[in-house]
Amino acid sequence: MARRAGAETYPARWRKSAHRVYTSLRRSGVDYFRGDGSDWIALAGLFLVIPVITCLTLVDPVWCAPTMLVLPIVAGGLLLRPASLLGLYAGVAVALIVESMRLGPYQDGPAGVTPGTVLTVAACGFFGLILAQFRARVGVPWRRGGTMLFDLRERIRVQSSLPRLPQGWHREMALRPAGGQSFSGDFVVAARTHGGRTLEAVLTDVSGKGMDAGSRALLLSGAFGGLLGSLPPHGFLPAANGYLLRQDWDEGFATSIHLVLDLETGDYELLSAGHPPALQLHAGSGQWEEKAAEGPLLGVYDGAEFDAVKGHLAPGDVLMLFTDGLVEASDRDIAEGIDRLTGEADRYVSTGFEGAAWHLIEACAKDVNDDRALLLLSRKS
Repeated sequence: MARRAGAETYPARWRKSAHRVYTSLRRSGVDYFRGDGSDWIALAGLFLVIPVITCLTLVDPVWCAPTMLVLPIVAGGLLLRPASLLGLYAGVAVALIVESMRLGPYQDGPAGVTPGTVLTVAACGFFGLILAQFRARVGVPWRRGGTMLFDLRERIRVQSSLPRLPQGWHREMALRPAGGQSFSGDFVVAARTHGGRTLEAVLTDVSGKGMDAGSRALLLSGAFGGLLGSLPPHGFLPAANGYLLRQDWDEGFATSIHLVLDLETGDYELLSAGHPPALQLHAGSGQWEEKAAEGPLLGVYDGAEFDAVKGHLAPGDVLMLFTDGLVEASDRDIAEGIDRLTGEADRYVSTGFEGAAWHLIEACAKDVNDDRALLLLSRKS
């Protein structure tokens, strides 16, 4: 009884009420920043900022000019939904009217509300409304849009990582999107199959470049990653071709090269779908050999067939797979690009090819406005 009586005291009831208010505000804030809740907290906060700015402007219009009202407008364009944003604009309009009445005609001094002030505030409001409508149409709040794009970029990067190889093998992958963007139409999926004895790697170049091809590359990398290892090696490209045809994209073709490498013997097969040839360095002769398999582009027609070319990696040999952005340019054909690539790669024969993939892209296609990717495998002697 004494405990129940103590709980009913005024301080205890006040603490309970304060806790309920805190919990409600916290839940609303968490839901809002997840993109699931109402934006009333942000709207109320911005509404409170408007009279503060108005009072400061009336006290000292030189240091706090009437154009300071664009600050809640800009914040509202990032935080609020279009309907709430219109309510905020009404509050800003009222504040401008109050300031113009209290400060007097703008001809009396530079601190008044001028037509330029009204135009500046109106222009910021117009662009803020466009931004809010765009976010509402896309359905991705700004507070989560950047996180989502970062997550997508990291997924592509993780999916393009190569599995660890047994001792005696070296592998590395370098990827550079067009225009310095974060998304690329080039990607790699790789896995060790048959109990880890076989390495299967697929290098794909989706039509388009940069951000235009990034979303399709993300979709295809997930699908190709699921197909790789689930089908016999000769069934992968036909299945990938069928998947691409079912998407019915306007620009839906892709090139791809599929490597199937036996990590115990060094024997390999290459299957290509309209992709540039692979290059193999024979350590014994020091010569580069093109390994060109035959096959049409992915996503062009059904029933396509892909013929394999076989090879063997002896100790000291190197195999390079790359996309056309590395060897093709408007001022040269692919043969010249391959000659330049092999010439730069010869610099690493004596020192080893560790770290060479990125430097080869830098040397051969640094300023090319296209996605570039290079997959390098070497068998240590």
